[in-house]
Amino acid sequence: MSDVAVEDEVLTQVEGRVGRLRLNRPRPIHALTLDMCRRMTAALDQWSDDPAVELVLLDHAQGRGFCAGGDVRAAAESGKGDGVYARSFFHDEYQLNHQMFTYRKPIVAVMDGITMGGGAGIADPARYRVATDRTVYAMPETGIGLFPDVGGGWYLSRLPGRTGVFLGLTGARLDGAECLALGIATDYVPSEAIEEIKAAIIARPGDVEAILDRASVAPPTARILDNRERIDRLFASDRLEDIFAALDADGGDWAVKERGTLATKSPQALKLTLRLIAEGASKGDFAEEMALEFAMVTRVSRRHDFIEGIRALLVDKDNNPRWDPPTAEAVSDQMIDELMAPLPAGEGWTPYARKTGA
Repeated sequence: MSDVAVEDEVLTQVEGRVGRLRLNRPRPIHALTLDMCRRMTAALDQWSDDPAVELVLLDHAQGRGFCAGGDVRAAAESGKGDGVYARSFFHDEYQLNHQMFTYRKPIVAVMDGITMGGGAGIADPARYRVATDRTVYAMPETGIGLFPDVGGGWYLSRLPGRTGVFLGLTGARLDGAECLALGIATDYVPSEAIEEIKAAIIARPGDVEAILDRASVAPPTARILDNRERIDRLFASDRLEDIFAALDADGGDWAVKERGTLATKSPQALKLTLRLIAEGASKGDFAEEMALEFAMVTRVSRRHDFIEGIRALLVDKDNNPRWDPPTAEAVSDQMIDELMAPLPAGEGWTPYARKTGA
């Protein structure tokens, strides 16, 4: 494959027997655009049938983080109007997530630095998920009136105890040690060894497990483990008002802090997230999960809270979103049912299907 231009937002090339996907949009910390998703899908599709490609290595080419998410500002602008771009973006991003989840060849995702939202969506399906001392992992969508999508209902529902509910509601940030402890990461390596590790994988892709095993080090204590009892007890309910009440009744410093965090989030997004994670646990097919999330995001991306959340946190940056409905009590079960209902025939999400021959 010929060299790619440095201005490309995704660098795709084959080195040895390794297909390389390198995110290259450093100013917004490699936030995914529609074009980036399509380029990644096209490269993965081509490499899937190429006997010369044994493994895929996914990382970022420059800058301080792996991937800060998706291009939600553009999606919100679209949501103010006809919503066409938002639908296209989420549809194709979710196809990429599904493609990676079902990919026939190993994918190594190097989660060095910020890995949030859409970044988690392209790291979570990889067979090898490498965290470092610089990893910052989060699903912070409830703070912008959204919900943890890109497969969040699937992944969060499968984390230990109620940690997935806690992470999905609060948007709490995990370091690399915490990612390893919860199974979000498969390996923990020193950040200063990353380039050496990548070079070794490119030289000997068949030895990827041995390379990662040799490079792995004992991580620091995973702080979230100290809070597991509190998380499992105080976030035990699938009813948001019960979680609020449990945190209020506890009254300890940790509970007060997390209750304050939840008070800043969209009540609608919090209730959607709780329902999504509860239902995700029973899903047996990842494509079914993505179809549900696409129905939800199609509606939510045009609702007040998403547009207002983007305005408050990313555009005006006053950090003072005015949610509507403003309280958990005002968000009815019927409202959640309507947001999660299947889309009309012909408008739903279509699973990824390989375009090249077997």
